[in-house]
Amino acid sequence: MRKDAEAWLKSVGKTDATTQAKFKAVWGADRPLLDKVADTLCLGDPEVARLLTSARDEEAPAPTAVPKLLKGSKSSFYRANLALTYGRALTLRKVYEEALETLALAKADDVADPAAYFFHKAVCEHALMLREKADGDIDRLLVDVSESPERYRMVASMMHYDMLTWQEKDLGWISRKMDNIQRRLDLKRGGKQTQRMQKEVLVRLDEMIKELENQQKGSGQGNGGNCPSGGQQPGDGPNSNPNPSAPQQDTKGGVTSGQGEVEKKRVREVAEVWGKLPEKEREKIREELRNKMSAKDRAMLESYIKEMQNRNAKR
Repeated sequence: MRKDAEAWLKSVGKTDATTQAKFKAVWGADRPLLDKVADTLCLGDPEVARLLTSARDEEAPAPTAVPKLLKGSKSSFYRANLALTYGRALTLRKVYEEALETLALAKADDVADPAAYFFHKAVCEHALMLREKADGDIDRLLVDVSESPERYRMVASMMHYDMLTWQEKDLGWISRKMDNIQRRLDLKRGGKQTQRMQKEVLVRLDEMIKELENQQKGSGQGNGGNCPSGGQQPGDGPNSNPNPSAPQQDTKGGVTSGQGEVEKKRVREVAEVWGKLPEKEREKIREELRNKMSAKDRAMLESYIKEMQNRNAKR
């Protein structure tokens, strides 16, 4: 990557002794690779330095569009790594919409740090409740990037397990929506999109209140267990359980989750009680899950186990 950075710097005419000395100092320092690439871009283009400084400034207004620098006919090295460094800065400020739009301009094969690329994309997608896209990037991070940092792997695993619990339009869904609304208000984005999200939450809360009222009316109170004229009878809804003595099956998008989801549920249950299990039981469960789970879930389980071992060692 250093050769690519040096070649780009020379291609933009920065061959003077002063710039070359600064370049050597940047790449001789003990710093993350992506930071070295970002500093190289700043050496070659003063506009990049101003852009990144503004993106990192918590007091500066959050951007509302992709920078023009990323839309020009620049080299793939310049465009991809600027997109990643700029997108990373916006992600850290929770400007998820523009961060994700910016990261979409890059490709993993073109960036200096593919792990950072997939991780920050997944963070944005998770925050914006884009479940399938987030899980896809987590999969790429854990399976395709062999040397991704442990901190990325742990947070990615936590996001994955968190999304396993998501249900459409339950209280958790409302909570996530409200978190996003508050985030947008903190960024001074109280426009039509935020208002639409607020309306969605209010409508869903109203629906849940009516559902509870119907359940109470159907329990035999007030009118012999019958709903008022035109009301919905308990059990008539699409999510009703015709057999009250049997628990409702776990579903995802209206379809039973299948064996794959059962295995993921098993992994999540194990993760929650891992620290309390005897060593023999842990090894037995490790073997059971390794034989059944996908490469992604195996990677996440191993990351979780390693983290638990590190915590126990520090006690």
